Formats: sequence, C-alpha cells, structure tokens
Amino acid sequence: MWSLALSLTLALLALPTLAETRLIMAEEEGCVWGARWNEEIAPIYPKTPEGRAAPLQRLDVHDAPPDALQFARSLHFTPTFVLMVDGVEASRIEGYPGEDFFWGLLGQMLIAADVPLSR
Repeated sequence: MWSLALSLTLALLALPTLAETRLIMAEEEGCVWGARWNEEIAPIYPKTPEGRAAPLQRLDVHDAPPDALQFARSLHFTPTFVLMVDGVEASRIEGYPGEDFFWGLLGQMLIAADVPLSR
C-alpha cells in the first residue's frame, strides 16, 4: 500500500504544471472601440478555445493595476488586450483591430507564449 501511494505521488510530481493564463482587457467607459469589441467578441469569447485558454479579466485603464500583475509598460490606450502568463505580460494588442484581425493576433500571441488550445 505504501509503495502505491509513493508511486502515485511521484507520478503526479512528474506531470507538467499548467501556467495560469489570462487575457486582461484594459478599458474605459465611452470607448467606441471597446464597445465594438463588446458587441462583436465578448458574447462568444468565453466559448472559444482562446477564451478557455486565456479567460478574460477586465480592468479600468484609470485604476491602478493589481499588484499581482506585472505589465511590461503602463496602459494608456483602450482597449488594450494583455496576455498574462503567471501574472507576467507575455504580449499585447493595443486597440481593437476588428474581429478578423483580433482573432489572428490573439492566436499568434497564444502560440508565442506556448499556451495550448483545447478544441
């Protein structure tokens, strides 16, 4: 019995740990491009492989960023989408380039950060 528990523990320790990945959306009230993203993307985002791999977290651009997040530089433009892996900025999209370009750019960001997509 003891050897079975030890074997299971060692097997679990050998498994790779998944990084916490989030997509931060820095936004502000009255932003036309943020409103367009909310119309075109927001309703479907959590249902997509990208949305499951990097759940969305909204942040008001005028608020101080959470201490747990390390941005490469400050947030000025809205919307700005920042891919965070384990609380550290991996990449960003400043502005909303439209639905077709958004998905392509987000896909490239996820690939560059080695974030697996589940279909």
